[in-house]
Amino acid sequence: MNIFVFRIKHLQFLFHLTFYNIMAKRVVLIILAVLIAGLFTFLYIRYYVPYSDSGVKAGMLNNVKHKGIIFKTYEGELIQSGFRPGQQGLQSNEFQFSIEDKELAIKLMSLSGQNVKLHYKEYYGALPWRGYTKFIVDSIVAASPAVPSQGQEIPPYTGE
Repeated sequence: MNIFVFRIKHLQFLFHLTFYNIMAKRVVLIILAVLIAGLFTFLYIRYYVPYSDSGVKAGMLNNVKHKGIIFKTYEGELIQSGFRPGQQGLQSNEFQFSIEDKELAIKLMSLSGQNVKLHYKEYYGALPWRGYTKFIVDSIVAASPAVPSQGQEIPPYTGE
């Protein structure tokens, strides 16, 4: 009879130990699930939610090229000229962007050297298959030929 009571108490101890192990495993799994969900949410927001979903930049389209080793993407540069605070004289600013749409990239290649206004989206981070930059151009707002300067031409220095 004494042995029977000992076994019951032993089984009760194991039951409590097992119950706490199951609860501990549940708590660990819940914490792990919350951490994984938080990581996926962070990555989704960083790479797929636009920081700025509507912006327009204007300037002279310098070039558009198809480049990359593993992921071939369309990349472009827009030269914006103007005055900058703290600087003297006319300064140029280069806006680098990526293009997801192939037809848009081909159209922009034909507009190289012209003044354009480009609509873009800005993301928190860049993805290698989307482009090298955080700025993704999705449409052309306006395009016009570059206007040559109307000023006097300066002759070259001859050393005299």
